[in-house]
Amino acid sequence: MMIPRPPPPSLRVALRAGWSSIVVSPSSCIPATHRAHSSSPTTYPALVYDKYGRHDEILKVAHLPLPPVSATTVNVKFLASPINPADINQLQGTYPLKPPFNPTIGGAIGGNEGVAEVISVGDGVRGIHVGDWVIPVASGSGTWRTHAQYEAEDVLKLESEGVSKIIAATISVNPSTAYRMLKDFDNLQPGDVVIQNGANSGVGQSVIQLAKAWGFRTVNIVRQRPDLDELKHQLHALGADMVITEEDARRTDVAAQVKQLGPPPRLALNCVGGKSATNMVRLLGHDAHLVTYGGMSKEPVTLPTSAFIFKNLSAHGFWMTRWYDAHSHDDQRARMLSALLALARTARLREPWHDLNSFRAEDPVDRLRELAVTAIDKAGRGFGSRKQIFEFE
Repeated sequence: MMIPRPPPPSLRVALRAGWSSIVVSPSSCIPATHRAHSSSPTTYPALVYDKYGRHDEILKVAHLPLPPVSATTVNVKFLASPINPADINQLQGTYPLKPPFNPTIGGAIGGNEGVAEVISVGDGVRGIHVGDWVIPVASGSGTWRTHAQYEAEDVLKLESEGVSKIIAATISVNPSTAYRMLKDFDNLQPGDVVIQNGANSGVGQSVIQLAKAWGFRTVNIVRQRPDLDELKHQLHALGADMVITEEDARRTDVAAQVKQLGPPPRLALNCVGGKSATNMVRLLGHDAHLVTYGGMSKEPVTLPTSAFIFKNLSAHGFWMTRWYDAHSHDDQRARMLSALLALARTARLREPWHDLNSFRAEDPVDRLRELAVTAIDKAGRGFGSRKQIFEFE
């Protein structure tokens, strides 16, 4: 799961006890007869930082040791790891949860999400084999590196058949956030309308696709930009019913356009805040829900008093980390991933728009650092709709 700190003991117990399905299966460290693969390297490069600040000032490449597996561990080779906004916030020191700086490795390893292939398995590990794809249980362990060693209980195996490494590497944050917000705040039915801002974001793209698959209609708000027509075309291709700009959302006639889709929106998903959130609230129906999961404008969420009172609106905050913590003792995560991967296999959940940044272990340190800085620059750029992903070779 994506939680930016090591999992508590109760979480590990829950993993061993309950998170098993045909899609996700936790390993258990009990006697078995699995042999370590012989191709594990002895060292690997990782993107490390030992203080907070601008990524181009603090990020460095360190070559770290990869020890042989013990009875209860697995060695993995990362296939792909995305650069998410939370990753950049962690580098800046502004994210609420921060991985600890470990003097043994010279700081903390960047990245909180990714997929890896198992290359060595300890003799005491059952349920994981060489060649399996796994995702880390906890973020904070660092995914911007070519290799890693984990306790077997600290990874989850994915059934990778029919799933691309890009889907697997990005499944734990954006699609999962979209899934939970669409499922958890209202009992939406086919034909109901959802409105969202930041619709071209990773979460926004997932919201559009999941809503389409489940029969919901979507109103999607984006910022004005030079390539607006192209962006609208791309979002409609994902399944968007209506795409408007922030300026459009302020117009008095937009409510009539939204009404043509069906009943007034029952759910608003906000990752911007400020006036953008206020404009969405004005378009909501009675007993609707505003769910805030981000604040890109860095402005507070302001609700019109009349709408808040007379429409009986409910406002919520959502943080995927908190959800994972709250559901560490049940199998909802397994069922969520099962549903998302099933949609991916049938092309109803597509890879996010992305650029691959080739991170090769044999490349010089200077080149790897330059690659990382450039990729993070792109990830934090305004109007960016393409997720930057490290592809490890």
